[in-house]
Amino acid sequence: MTTWQQYLDENQPRFHEELLDFLRIPSISSLPEHAADVAKAGEWVAARLRKAGVENVRMMQTGGHPVVYGDWLHAPGKPTVMIYGHFDTQPVDPLELWTDPPFEPAVRDGRVYARGAADDKGNMLIPILATEALMQTEGKLPVNVKYFFEGQEEIGSPTLPPFVAEHKDLFACDMVISADGGQWAEDQPGLSVAFKGLCALQINVEGPDHDLHSGMYGGSVPNPIHALVRIIDSMRSPEGKIMVDGFYDDVRPLTADEQTQIERIPFDEEEYKARAGVDGLFGEPGFTTLQRGWARPTLEVNGIWGGFQGAGVKTVLPSKAHVKITCRLVADQKPAHILDLLEAHIAKVTPPGVRVTVERSGSTAQPYMMPLDHRGNEAARAVHLKLYGKEPYYVRSGGSIPVCSMFLESLDAYTVNFAFGLNDENVHSPNEFFRLQSFEKGQTAYCMLLHQLEEVAA
Repeated sequence: MTTWQQYLDENQPRFHEELLDFLRIPSISSLPEHAADVAKAGEWVAARLRKAGVENVRMMQTGGHPVVYGDWLHAPGKPTVMIYGHFDTQPVDPLELWTDPPFEPAVRDGRVYARGAADDKGNMLIPILATEALMQTEGKLPVNVKYFFEGQEEIGSPTLPPFVAEHKDLFACDMVISADGGQWAEDQPGLSVAFKGLCALQINVEGPDHDLHSGMYGGSVPNPIHALVRIIDSMRSPEGKIMVDGFYDDVRPLTADEQTQIERIPFDEEEYKARAGVDGLFGEPGFTTLQRGWARPTLEVNGIWGGFQGAGVKTVLPSKAHVKITCRLVADQKPAHILDLLEAHIAKVTPPGVRVTVERSGSTAQPYMMPLDHRGNEAARAVHLKLYGKEPYYVRSGGSIPVCSMFLESLDAYTVNFAFGLNDENVHSPNEFFRLQSFEKGQTAYCMLLHQLEEVAA
């Protein structure tokens, strides 16, 4: 009898060709002219799920780009897991920096180069192929599995929160397994357990109703840029502590175990500085650089403008000044509450003589954190130990993955990040690639993971 591993080995040439076919679809979700291509990619995924033996496959309309759903639910008493991934891609600009056309995949030195190769078409195809291998050799899956593949992740999944809430009975599961992500290194596994949330605002400061002559009015009329600089400077101490009242009140402190797990992870501060192109580091006192980046909230100025911007000198006292600010948030902080605190702080420190308005951005994300010992993490850890012979690092990210908090809020299901991309694969950049070795290892890993989850009590 053929084992699932033998089936995978024998079918790799076909699987590689299917990956190339998938990568040829220019499913760029941010560009309206590619909306039909996103739908085409969804249709490709739906057909591939049916071929793998998945049941009840359908394309679901979301009010934006579609979701492809399918399931196999014939394992009574076993957990129900939902596998997540996305089939949309980033734009390809700047095109001239690509060695090969971004949607004409090229295979060189054990790598496939194409937009979406690592993020996320290569990774999200892996569990579909693992499903086929198990169905073809064992005639069933070890656990109940639902499949949720979306076409709008690269634009922030804007229509998914109400869509998931509306269909929460259909998507109900014990946990989500995300095929969107990666590993720490080729020889070192990692499990992502936390992502930061996000909130954003713009501050607009107005003084006179038009630009004034700085010689005639300077020193007598409030300058909006000076006022804005005072507002911004009041938000952080010189050392980097955020000075907004109540900002840290809801921050979940690191446990001793969490601190230990972070300390296990190698961190080269000199290499970090070199990569950033800086001579020194900065941040909230009392925390390491890695703790600040992964487990402490931030407040950053992203852009500031006002007055004369051209070459040379124009002696004006400007009428307006503006700044854009974002905050990266950690577990238990709420974006709306943080924006309330920021608005209260701005009102308190605004100098007299200017008018201030605050515009809240729609770009928000809830912070996400899951327990290190969650049963899904324990299953993934067991697989990593077998595959790599090493304990995985429990890693966090300063970035945001909104679907993790969305699934937790709507389905009460944590997301186990189980994917095989690596940090050097030019995700979102020209010459994106995915290692074919990772593509093959991931198929083995998913077969192992589904069997490992069979041992987890539902």
